[in-house]
Amino acid sequence: MTAHEQIIDTTVAYVKKELEGAEGGHDWWHIYRVWQQARQIAARETANLLVVELGALLHDIADAKFHQGDENIGPAKAAAFLESIQVSPAITAHVVDIIRHISFKGGHQEKTFYSIELGIVQDADRLDAMGAVGIARTFNYGGFKHRAIYDPAIAPDLHMTKEAYKNSTAPTINHFYEKLLLLKDRMNTATGKALAQERHAFMELFLDRFYQEWKGEL
Repeated sequence: MTAHEQIIDTTVAYVKKELEGAEGGHDWWHIYRVWQQARQIAARETANLLVVELGALLHDIADAKFHQGDENIGPAKAAAFLESIQVSPAITAHVVDIIRHISFKGGHQEKTFYSIELGIVQDADRLDAMGAVGIARTFNYGGFKHRAIYDPAIAPDLHMTKEAYKNSTAPTINHFYEKLLLLKDRMNTATGKALAQERHAFMELFLDRFYQEWKGEL
């Protein structure tokens, strides 16, 4: 086993243990899908694969939405873990930067850090928020937060601040317009952009059908 493989195996075991019992849209299987997707995208880019894999595996190790909005817990936990298994300071710092800057957060924040590795992991994470899996995750989280499925009287807010986005209690359908349908045009890599097209189209088909059934037309 190579040093790279050993680091990844140890990280996988750590993440599985940490996310035991996590909400279904942000559990080990979300991490697994993002990890695998990130590897596929990285194969078509010039990037540090160890940074990509560690960034994907640790990007939601302590998602702020499940920790009273604290955005420092995840990066701190990841840094402590990587230091404990003696990953180099440079790689650790890069992975922590990925974790700090990966989130959508309403889509209005300025980019203060970017690397191809962040771009790859961010694309993989965003792809998992789209398509059939993205739809399933969205409604799972809406149920977890006891949100209405849809309320025609509550329009989506396309100009939310970061704080408003974090604290939103809007119906789940609104999330498609406030985030999911915006992701197609915010992908970083050529591969991510291509994969996002089909997933975006699937979500549009779903929404068309949803409104028809909601109105009793079908």
